[in-house]
Amino acid sequence: MTQALIVIDVQNDFCPGGALAVTEGDKIVPGINALMKQADAVVLTQDWHPAGHSSFASAHKDHDPYAVIQMPYGPQVLWPDHCIQGSKGGGFHADLNTDRADMVIRKGYNSAIDSYSAFFENDHQTPTGLEGYLRTRGIQKLVMVGLATDFCVNFSAVDAAKLGFDVTVKMDLCRAIDLDGSLVAAVDGMKAAGVTLE
Repeated sequence: MTQALIVIDVQNDFCPGGALAVTEGDKIVPGINALMKQADAVVLTQDWHPAGHSSFASAHKDHDPYAVIQMPYGPQVLWPDHCIQGSKGGGFHADLNTDRADMVIRKGYNSAIDSYSAFFENDHQTPTGLEGYLRTRGIQKLVMVGLATDFCVNFSAVDAAKLGFDVTVKMDLCRAIDLDGSLVAAVDGMKAAGVTLE
């Protein structure tokens, strides 16, 4: 069975010193690079927001970062400005072996809708194209790592499982934001979707 490693959002803004830093986000990079050597295919995802994105708290008067508002597609956490297109924060961590990637999927570039999942925007309908790429390559087994466990890794893993892929998340090569119990909820949701957690 052909296996792909899906590396979620290992970007400067999600690492220490970044605009939306995940604790120890940089610590997973060496392990991810090592895992790339065992994969048949490597896909990197990249949060890639235009300035003023609707998911940014700065785009909403009277709302602070991490507040939750209702958008046409459902509840949306308002984030600090992060991973802006072309910015240093939007770039991959310098130590990540990007040369090993077969493909880079950029997401969150539509200013009206956020996109946590590597497969769909947050309306759960608009595809990124990743599913088609994997199907045409004959890939069925996915291993996921990256940032953050409770948001983009979680959404990607659950969507992949719903699409019928065999999905494993390497928890030691992920780090979480853990916003108001989001990590426990994500772990429960991934298990319920049939995702293997290692």
